[in-house]
Amino acid sequence: ILTLMLVFFWTRVIIIINSGEAGVLYRLFLGGTVTDYPYPEGLHFNWPWDTMYIYNVRIQTILHEFNVLTKEGLPIHLKLAIRFRPEYEMVAVLHQQVGPDYVNTIIIPQVESVLRKNIGPLSPEDIYVNRGGILTKIIIRALEEAGQKFVIIDDVIIRNVDLPDEVRQAIAEKLIQNQLYLAYEYKLQREQQEAERKRIEANGIKDYQAIINKTLN
Repeated sequence: ILTLMLVFFWTRVIIIINSGEAGVLYRLFLGGTVTDYPYPEGLHFNWPWDTMYIYNVRIQTILHEFNVLTKEGLPIHLKLAIRFRPEYEMVAVLHQQVGPDYVNTIIIPQVESVLRKNIGPLSPEDIYVNRGGILTKIIIRALEEAGQKFVIIDDVIIRNVDLPDEVRQAIAEKLIQNQLYLAYEYKLQREQQEAERKRIEANGIKDYQAIINKTLN
């Protein structure tokens, strides 16, 4: 019986916290979750009626994708990579107030909410060409707003922006026409500058000939 009890309680009595992890202890008879002390790496002994929760506190990356509507009501499909890590000193509070599923509870909803709120007023072209670094500014806002609940969000990477084929083709055609227009403007300015140069050269020759003729006379 003692052997069976030892085998059964072994994993609850002797706790090993590996590298890159932190422990959160729940004491059944002594006040519940210990919020002021994250248990560090190493070997720990525990009462069998208490529970140790292990959290990964290394930098982690999750992939997420969702749809957002622009101001014209057109759907855009975003693919994200979110790099994050739990705040070590606050991991026990994170466990108590949010729980182990904090990624789906606070990280993804908050990042998605910030992106929806800031991308919604934009046009598809603004997003597609990242006009004025608008996506970079939105990501900075997402980092500021989403990293306030016991979690540090290091970066939000927009891996891909998918537009409807018709919209993407229309934007591409517009960009091509814009480049052709700029090329035409450049050629026109160059011709104007060349004409001005020739006019100045002709006036110089005319003045030179007038001086020579006057001297010969």
